[in-house]
Amino acid sequence: MTRGPDKQFDTEVALSKAMEVFWAHGYEATSLSELLKNMGIGKKSLYDTFGNKQSLFLKALDYYARTTLGDIRARLDADGSPLTNLKHLLMEWQQMHSQPGSRGCMLGTNIADFNTDDEAIASIMRVYLQQVEDAFTATLKRAQAAGELSPSANPRNLARLLLCTTQGMALLGRVMDKDTTLEGAFQATISLLENS
Repeated sequence: MTRGPDKQFDTEVALSKAMEVFWAHGYEATSLSELLKNMGIGKKSLYDTFGNKQSLFLKALDYYARTTLGDIRARLDADGSPLTNLKHLLMEWQQMHSQPGSRGCMLGTNIADFNTDDEAIASIMRVYLQQVEDAFTATLKRAQAAGELSPSANPRNLARLLLCTTQGMALLGRVMDKDTTLEGAFQATISLLENS
């Protein structure tokens, strides 16, 4: 029996393109034909490599989470002041989500879109959000050890506040026509961190 032809596409590139489609339209509104067109592959290749639409969505979510989390950790763990690193990351997000056409966070937009009874999707989202919270917590603990936060501050609770604030900024940025709301939220968050 002869082996079939080798795959003629890069699975990581195809997955990245699927992620872009799901990010732009959400799981429910994304059609299989749109995925195939943007990924540049046929239906058989999609099913053979990624499974069905839900399986592809889960892989795309995981891809987004891994790449985004890697970037977040690298930014927060950079040399220098932990609190300054955190402020720079928050400022960049605030500016990014204030731009016209902001897509927000792929996980955040899909949290609002998917059926919450779907445990497979909910589980990936919970794991990712927990990892972001953990990254914030570790940074705030380093800031506390460096004397940048009060010894009485609670890094875990501050990290949870940051998680809720950044997810809210990402969602609101999709519809706001002025950046004053996100700018105000950013300034209030920085003030709280500096005075904690």
